Order: sequence, then structure tokens, then C-alpha cells
Amino acid sequence: MPRRPAGLLAAVLLTLTVTWASGVPAGAADPTPGVTDLVKDIDQILSASNLAVARSGVVVRSAETGEQLYAQDTGKIFLPASNAKLLTSAAAVDTLGLDYRFTTSVLSSGRRVGSTLAGDLYLKGTGDPTMLATDYDALAAKVAGSGVKLVAGRLVADDTWFDDVRLGTDWAWDDEPYYYAAQISALTASPDTDYDAGSVIVSVAPGDAAGAPAKVTTTPETDYLKIENRATTGAETDVLVNRLHGTNKVVITGTVAEEYDEWVTVDDPTGYSASLFRKALAKHGVRVLGTTGRGATPAAATSVAQKESMPLSELLVPFMKLSNNMHAEILTKAMGRKVSGKGTWDAGLAVTLGFAAKNGVKAVRLRDGSGLSRLDGVTPGDLAAYLIAMRSKPWYKTWYDALPIAGNADRLTGGTLRSRMAGTPAAGNVHAKTGSLTSVTGLSGYVTSADGEPLVFSILTNNYLSGSPKTTVEDAIAVRLARFKRDTPVDATVQLRTATPEGADADLECSWLKPVQC
Repeated sequence: MPRRPAGLLAAVLLTLTVTWASGVPAGAADPTPGVTDLVKDIDQILSASNLAVARSGVVVRSAETGEQLYAQDTGKIFLPASNAKLLTSAAAVDTLGLDYRFTTSVLSSGRRVGSTLAGDLYLKGTGDPTMLATDYDALAAKVAGSGVKLVAGRLVADDTWFDDVRLGTDWAWDDEPYYYAAQISALTASPDTDYDAGSVIVSVAPGDAAGAPAKVTTTPETDYLKIENRATTGAETDVLVNRLHGTNKVVITGTVAEEYDEWVTVDDPTGYSASLFRKALAKHGVRVLGTTGRGATPAAATSVAQKESMPLSELLVPFMKLSNNMHAEILTKAMGRKVSGKGTWDAGLAVTLGFAAKNGVKAVRLRDGSGLSRLDGVTPGDLAAYLIAMRSKPWYKTWYDALPIAGNADRLTGGTLRSRMAGTPAAGNVHAKTGSLTSVTGLSGYVTSADGEPLVFSILTNNYLSGSPKTTVEDAIAVRLARFKRDTPVDATVQLRTATPEGADADLECSWLKPVQC
């Protein structure tokens, strides 16, 4: 897995000049001069030295006719990384509907005697990744507003909408502290409006003088994480924030010269969410005498308060633009719950695989919804066929608009493509899903040619050399497709300007680099 660097990195400006020559390979068929030239040019792009030991599968097709314009290893299985989210997101929209909302409810059992509830208070979740500390506070305010001042029983956290398997079977254990591999629960909370469910922002700032202890705060404010601060104030920021495996102890080491933020996962999001709610109840004058427990809400329980999430049509934006792994996994379990009554990975993946099979995907292996597993596999040819099939769906435009858009600097429009292909014919044109793991990269989506012809493409590369600027190959192909004309060869030198946001690593997809807010 990619590992984000500790401390701040300098800005990187990567400029690649790619020269494409016109011509038709000897002995090749010549359907049109433009197609022949396209094949030659993509072959040349794929001859880049950083792909010498790698495998790349590439396919380009007309989105309207299905005609295949280019193919290399189109039928071979590749690790898709976050390109797997193309399958998960569309299946979720088709299964749950664009109007689908998650609900978080507060219910009570027992009798009300004046302002006293002679029973338990239940906090029941269905997986809402958009729940913030302020939302739990609003629920607590509604409980107080209902007249309850004392709960004689317990506060019971009900996360039974999903099973209790928190992490993907194949996820690396040492990814557990990082926000892109947070634990999945039907009760969870996010620290901000990127909705990184199951994580807390730990902020480290310099103290009052050189050598003084660093100042540490969390967003939201919580004592659920146990902070051990060993960091000091120094001349540069080189700090490591690490949650110890299997615990909620966070150890902070190094030096800090300016504020540094790290998104840290919590162990047991259910307990964390319940702690936020219990603290909010106390703030609003509701005292709970009993302990915090776990369990299913009785069928006869009475509703006290409820919070609904934004509809899935809106959640698609942070999910797909920012390549949010936790949204993919939560939606996977939500699909399983709706279709089979089981909020499990197995049940949800069965729904995704069934939808994929009906829409052009013949060879696929999915172990999760996000692409975080290194046992996931799909072919570029199937992804291209799938992208074509999506165009006929009644919800296609909403889903298409949620894909990252090349060269659009707005974070929730350009998403993970916002700093790529700017100033080229692909900018504002390419709508595609990025994907990145260590030595794995992918870009699959849509582009309109210079003739106005809609195209689909899938580019999956595995085992490229670590540290190489692999995304420039994808960008070069996408820009070439945006310049494609069927009857006219392209003979030009194209400048690709890929500016990596300050603090980012040119070798990692922007969604892995939360601290720089790319």
C-alpha cells in the first residue's frame, strides 16, 4: 500500500513532452487514417521506459457503436485499484436508488415517568458515513427537547444493521491506522464534510518556544483516542502520528514548525459514535445512569429522534470525486442488507457482481467494494463494455457527473483528476475514475474526440517501477483521445502539464494524500 510521507513535502511540477509521429505500421489495416495513426501513437506512448517491466491493458471503443479502436491485453485480468468503484457505485445506484438515504435513530424502551425514562435509550445506525459530531449533538438536543432529563437504564448502541466484520479480509494490517482503511460499522462518524467515516483529525501545532512540547488537538474533540504526545517544537515539520495496532492509543513523535493534520482511524467506530452521543446528551442536560452497551433495538421501542443523510445522488460526489474507500464498503454492505437482509461483504458483493455480469463484465473477482484488496481483478475490455452499458441507464447523467473531471481545479468537481491534464484538450472533457495502489494504477472513463465522437477507455497498469511517473502515460493516452479525428492523423508535440498540489507525492493518487487536501 502507498504510505503517505511524514512531514510536508515540497511542491512538485512534472512536465512531460510527448512527441507523436504520424504514420501507419507496415502491414496494418487502414480503416481510416485517423484510427491507424491513433494505434501507432498509443503503441508509442506505451513503450515508455517506466513500463518496461510492467503490464498494461488498454482498450478504446466508440461509446455509440461499440467499435474497438485500440486494444492491448484487453482480456487479461489486472488489479483495478479504485477503478473497482466504477462497479460498486453504479450497482449501488441501481440497487438502492438515487433517493436512498441512511438513517440514524434514537429510540427508547420502558415507560416515561415525567422527565425520566425508566428503561434504555437506543442509538441505531444503518451505516451513514455523513454523520458528524454536530449531528449526534442535534440528536441529543432532540432527546432533551422531548422532555427526557434522566435515563434510568443504559445507552445501547445498535450497529446490527451490518455484521461485526470491521475490516476487509485481504487488507494489510499495517494500513489499519490510516483513514483510507477505516473500520466499517453501521454506527460511525466522520470528522469533516469529506465524510471520512471512522476517523478523527489529529492536529499537531508548535508550542510556545523551540524545544517545547507540541500542542495536540482533535476534530472533533474527543477523549476516545488516547494521545501520547512526544513531539516537540522545531525548525521543521517532520512528525509521525501513529495509532498503535488494535488500540486507540495514538503516539505522536518528531518535530513540528507549523500545524500538521493527520486523519487517524478509530478502533471500533460503534463505541466512538456512542461516546460522541453520550457526551452530547450530557451537554444538553440528559443524564444516563447506566453504562453504554451494545444490542439490537426491541421491535416495540418508541422513536425519539431521527437523522437522515443526504440522498445517494449527492453522496456520489464526495464518494467518487475523492475516491472514498469507506463509502464504497458501506454501500456494499447496504446493498447486501437491502437485497438479502444481510449487511455483509459477501451479500453486497454478490449484488455488485450480479449487476456487473448483466452489463458486460464477464471476468471479474471482487473481495471488497473499494479496490483496496490486492485480490480484486477485472479486465480492461470488460470495464470498457461496462462503461458503454452505463450510458443507457436512467441515472447515467448523475453518475457520470460524479466522476472526476480532468483539469478542473475545483476539488469537488475535478476530484482526483483536478491537477491532471490542465491546459490540454482533455481538460473539462475526460470524466474518469482514477485508481492507485503501490505499483498499480488505472484510469477508466469517458472522453469526447475532436470530432465530437464519444469514446470510452480503460487503462490498467500493474507492476510498474516504484517512483516512476506512471500517471503521465494515462494522461498522454487520454489527451491523444481528446485530439482524435477519424479522418485526420495527428502530428504534433503535446505538452502535458501535471502540477501536483503542494505537499503531495507525484507517485500517489491524490485521494491517498489527505493532509494536503488534494
